[in-house]
Amino acid sequence: MKRILSGVQPTGNLHLGNYLGAIRNWVALQRDYECFFMLADLHAITVPQEADKLRQHVRETAAAYIACGIDPEKSAIFPQSSISGHAELMWILSCHTPLGWLNRMTQFKEKAGKDKENAVLGLYSYPVLMAADIILYKATHVPVGHDQKQHVELTRDIAGAFNRYYKTEFFPLPEPVIMGEAARVMSLRDGKKKMSKSDESDYSRINLTDDADTIALKFRKAKSDMIEGISYDAEARPEVSNLLNLYASFRGITREQALAECEGKNNSAFKQMLTDVAVAHLSPITSKMRELLKETDYLDKVLARGVARAHAVADQTLKEVKELAGFLNLKH
Repeated sequence: MKRILSGVQPTGNLHLGNYLGAIRNWVALQRDYECFFMLADLHAITVPQEADKLRQHVRETAAAYIACGIDPEKSAIFPQSSISGHAELMWILSCHTPLGWLNRMTQFKEKAGKDKENAVLGLYSYPVLMAADIILYKATHVPVGHDQKQHVELTRDIAGAFNRYYKTEFFPLPEPVIMGEAARVMSLRDGKKKMSKSDESDYSRINLTDDADTIALKFRKAKSDMIEGISYDAEARPEVSNLLNLYASFRGITREQALAECEGKNNSAFKQMLTDVAVAHLSPITSKMRELLKETDYLDKVLARGVARAHAVADQTLKEVKELAGFLNLKH
């Protein structure tokens, strides 16, 4: 059976990058895969979080999943921290992961920056937790952005190391699934930086909670350039190229088809075209999110069902892993 595992960190301000680069793609995958979509709260605490806000953000992110089209009857939606197997399997996998593999991971270097001596261990070792997330459910495919592909490759390495050590084909080697023209959504203020909820400027991103007027204002203020016409060149015209990718993604067409539709348009006219398709696409999601956030009991029931479905798979996997590792299975 083909199986998907993916998730978003519930740290507030879900934005266009989360939607176009991840969540929207998951919706289509529900047709062909058994899907497990976690709310990655264990990953979230690699940076400081306020407990009450984290709980609130878990529900907000669950509401966003459903509003974007994740069907809780088809797919398991659950908080990562509710399944202890994630952390348990991470430790076991850590004992099969050479430090050299982690030293090659680029995201730790980017996030820790020059202050890496004060960075927490979780920020360094979280790729092992990501590997545990995936193979705990024996996921065969992982939808990721281009910047996360390295983590899936590491997961394959770790799963392979475990299999070789125990002379078994226990864990499948998952394949990355990268979809769509906007798989990597860039900042509206800097076309060479990824759109991020941590960016100080709210004008750098379109949040899923933004209303139509705010979306229009942000696209009007989005950085472009002085070159005439609309063309795609990620190096010479990064901002315009990013906006073109967004337009193509909202329209569900290729970049070449988007260029044909924008032929003869200046930046201002093109931004209005982009605004129109973005508002039409996002407004129903924003409205649905607001409705769902008023129904806390419903969201908690959805999460509880998701936890039960996740436990059924994760507990069996962990039981078999412990048997392979030689741990005693004592009753209590």
